[in-house]
Amino acid sequence: MAQINDHYLKLQAGYLFPEIARRVNAFCEANPDAAVIKMGIGDVTQPLAPAIVKAMHEAVDEMANAETFRGYGPEQGYPFLREAIAKNDFQDRGIDVSADEIFVSDGSKCDSGNLLDIFGSDNVIAVLDPVYPVYVDTNVMAGHTGPADENGRYGKLVYMPVTAETNFEPAIPDQHVDLIYLCYPNNPTGTVASRETLTKWVEYAKEHDAIIFYDAAYEGFVSDPDVPRSIFEIPGARDVAIELRSFSKTAGFTGTRCAFTVIPKTLMGKTSDGQEKDIHSLWNRRHCTKFNGVSYPVQRGAAAAYSDEGKAQVQELVSFYMNNARLLREGLEAAGLEVFGGVNAPYVWVKTPDGISSWDFFDQLLEKSHIVGTPGSGFGAAGEGYFRLSAFNSLENTQTAIERIQKSLAVSS
Repeated sequence: MAQINDHYLKLQAGYLFPEIARRVNAFCEANPDAAVIKMGIGDVTQPLAPAIVKAMHEAVDEMANAETFRGYGPEQGYPFLREAIAKNDFQDRGIDVSADEIFVSDGSKCDSGNLLDIFGSDNVIAVLDPVYPVYVDTNVMAGHTGPADENGRYGKLVYMPVTAETNFEPAIPDQHVDLIYLCYPNNPTGTVASRETLTKWVEYAKEHDAIIFYDAAYEGFVSDPDVPRSIFEIPGARDVAIELRSFSKTAGFTGTRCAFTVIPKTLMGKTSDGQEKDIHSLWNRRHCTKFNGVSYPVQRGAAAAYSDEGKAQVQELVSFYMNNARLLREGLEAAGLEVFGGVNAPYVWVKTPDGISSWDFFDQLLEKSHIVGTPGSGFGAAGEGYFRLSAFNSLENTQTAIERIQKSLAVSS
């Protein structure tokens, strides 16, 4: 009989979002007339920008013509997209990133897990707590952790708590770690990191020969000019960091699938015998071996997001969702809740009322208000007592959700 990967058996229960879906489906089956508003999963609701749709239509027409048809493209991404990314997201902002350091993919979620293919199993890995579950679960699957304890924390991982008591800023580890997962603007807390904070992380990584996996999937929602949108704004970061970006939330590509990862050519790792080896060539080899590239029409659509028309339309989408975030934040605060995030990120992070558990608050909102959110404990032990709500919804649903929550909490009090 074929042997399975036993590390999968260490995974706790189901992946967070399928578990939410299971509970919601059960509720809807029992209450078919309930008008449930889903604000749990960070999935966009507004259509693709017209400039993007137009570019994708034109690309599909090219695929229908023998003279312009395209088969396999470059696994790393077409030059027209990589060059647009390098210019608009980095070089025009004074950041040193070249087009050949950019690898186009079908999602940052995929890349964050796939990166582990090129790193050894003996690395000490640090994650924020609460944390985007993919960072932890993919390390469990790869055999980089021990079993989970009663709080759901896995052995061998270094957890860095971020709560209101720490002002949502993790303490720099007092031990050596090799790989560090950072996500800013943060999912799930909606908070951001200052330039000073990121500088400390770069300095730590340099001192310990560590590598930072910097997930900047939500950078497009940053409006504060003092908040860094890329870790490569920090001097020295090219020598210690990998940055992941996505078109999913900013340009509405959650169902279209396009993202990219930046791996500077100066980033080095060590072999088992102590020799230095550049990470760029290893990832290029992995990428070309296991991935055939994002489809041509999708890449044309992503490139259109950088046209003058596309930039304006994408910014309208961002502004739409951030208005929802503002309404959520203000409405929940008016209801007497303690609220974080929602300023430079499309998530609000709510302290559960009266000290009730995250899952109990989930059930309370679902049953009394017909609202779906995400229990903070699903993101890690330090997320217990918190709750995440997403601004990715219609304006009408956002306003209705606020009214329902306010009414429910007023009745409860």
